Amino acid sequence: MSARGGTPGGNAPTATLTGVGVGPGDPELLTLRAVRVLAEADHVFVPVLDRLAADGDAPPGRAETTVAAHVAPDRLRRLPFALDDRGGVTARRERAWDEAARAVVDAVDGGARAIAFATIGDPNVYSTFGYLAQTVRARRPAVEVRTVPGITAMQDLAARSGVPLCEGREPLTLLPATAGLALFADALAGPGTVVAYKGWRRHAELVAELRRQGRLGDAVLGRGLGLPDERIGPVADAADDLPYLSTLLVPARRDRRGGKL
Repeated sequence: MSARGGTPGGNAPTATLTGVGVGPGDPELLTLRAVRVLAEADHVFVPVLDRLAADGDAPPGRAETTVAAHVAPDRLRRLPFALDDRGGVTARRERAWDEAARAVVDAVDGGARAIAFATIGDPNVYSTFGYLAQTVRARRPAVEVRTVPGITAMQDLAARSGVPLCEGREPLTLLPATAGLALFADALAGPGTVVAYKGWRRHAELVAELRRQGRLGDAVLGRGLGLPDERIGPVADAADDLPYLSTLLVPARRDRRGGKL
C-alpha cells in the first residue's frame, strides 16, 4: 500500500502515517529504514488485543515486544484491536478500527507530523494496518499514508529451515488457513510451494490433507518465530501448543537440481 495524500491545492500533507513492518519477532530483522522511521516518529503505535487493553498489566503484543529494542517505552502507544475476532466484520471489530483511527487523528490534530504503526511481518501482507489506514484516510484525507516493507514469517522460516521458497518456474502460494481446507488442497495439488498462515485451529485438517497428498514428509512448521519459545521442525499431528501465528511451509516437489528451470 502506498498512497499520496494532500490538500486540494497541492500543499504538503498535514502528517504522515507509516505502517512499519517489523518482521516475525526477532528485533534484529528490522530493516534500516524501519529503525529510522520508528526513531523519527512523534508517536509509535502498536496493536494490542482489545479485551486485554483495559488491564494495565496486560502483556505486550508481538509487535510491541519486537520494537521495544528500538523504541523507548514512553514513545509507544497501544491501539486496541479485535485481533482474536473470527466473526468477520463484527461490531466489535469495526468499533476497534474506528477508535484506533480516532487515536491517530487526535495525534495529528494535536500536532504530530510523523506517526508510525508497527506491525509484525509486512504491512501489506494480512496486516491490521490496512484497515487503520483506510479509516484514517476517510477522516483526514490530507494525511499521507506510507509503508515500510518487513520480512515475512515465510521468508524467516525458509531461511531458518534451509528450504527455498521457490525455484525456476515454480509458483508460490500464500494463504490463510482460515480461508478453508479447499483452498489449501487446491494449492497443494499444484506445481509450486504452498505457505499457510494462521493454521492453529485447522491444524489437524491441514495435516490430514498433507498426508493424503503425500506432502507431509517435506513440510516444515514454524511456531513463535523470533520469540524465545520458537520451534521449527517437521509437522506433527499434535497441535496443543500451536499458536495462532504459526507458519506452515510445504515446498514444491523437486527431483533434481534445476529441474524447474
